Amino acid sequence: MEALVLEQKGVLSLRDIDLPLELGPNDVKIRIHTVGVCGSDVHYYTHGAIGSFVLREPMVLGHEAAGTVVEVGGKVDNLRPGDRVCMEPGIPDLSSRASKLGIYNVDPSVRFWATPPIHGVLTPFVVHPAAFTYKLPDNVSFAEGAMVEPFAIGMQAAARARIVPGDVAAVIGCGPIGIMVALAALAGGCSRVYVSDFSREKLAIAGGYHGIVPVNLNERSLHEVIQSETEGWGVDVVFEASGSPKAYNGIFDLVRPGGAIVMVGLPVEPVNFDVPGAIAKEVRIETVFRYANIFDRALQLIASGKVDLNPLITETFKFGDSIKAFERAASGRPTDVKLQIAMEGGGN
Repeated sequence: MEALVLEQKGVLSLRDIDLPLELGPNDVKIRIHTVGVCGSDVHYYTHGAIGSFVLREPMVLGHEAAGTVVEVGGKVDNLRPGDRVCMEPGIPDLSSRASKLGIYNVDPSVRFWATPPIHGVLTPFVVHPAAFTYKLPDNVSFAEGAMVEPFAIGMQAAARARIVPGDVAAVIGCGPIGIMVALAALAGGCSRVYVSDFSREKLAIAGGYHGIVPVNLNERSLHEVIQSETEGWGVDVVFEASGSPKAYNGIFDLVRPGGAIVMVGLPVEPVNFDVPGAIAKEVRIETVFRYANIFDRALQLIASGKVDLNPLITETFKFGDSIKAFERAASGRPTDVKLQIAMEGGGN
């Protein structure tokens, strides 16, 4: 099958590759329709590694996906050919200790699409466990279905924050995940969410949502805004979603006593962590790695109409233009939030 293959760092090709499509009794075969271009895909393209996950051989990219079931295994009774679906891209060992504890996202043996050495889904067909395949409601498009995966990260962050209705939050970073986190926090009960960044363009997109207050760091500091807006008390929750080591400088000055810091972004360099500052406020510190037991909730929240992710989809490319899509994503165009690739149709 033809696929978008990352041959090595900085080298992409559209070519035929032999991929396993053997259908097990608990699996479904899916014709891929739409795939989102994720920051981690782009990072593998530009750097060849993320932490300990290193590209050592050619790998198919893509893990944010939606498509149509074309075949089901003999033991699958919840899905049938023709069903429109989205897929949770991590396949854990359901007998592992992590899975039994309900934290299968941190299962060391999890097989996650487009994470070396596991192939992704920028190819016409894939086989996936039915247990991690979710039927799209009629009012959810393929494009929205491919957005469930990044939104699930935001949902995981909001769940880890233990939001209480009426809470005020701040999100550092206005990239796709930062905006997803802000939307999930609002859906979880926050009364307002401050989102900070240097990108005027992305802040303008985020500011289009009711309840999100954009903070342009070229004009004023997030600390200044929060101090003014909360009368010096601080916000209930701070989400770090930029991955910038600099974001941790003064981060405990943003949160109220007894509040929470939720670390979502993954820094590629060591950070300065103010332990005394955290202790003095008894700040609760949470971390986020993907998601667990939340994919279906993310999908249902989108289907309910309470969260509209369509404004975040900047452009859709044809599969034949996949390399152009990745080159553009790597260029960091400020007006881009989420680029997608449509296996069927699409255009740029």
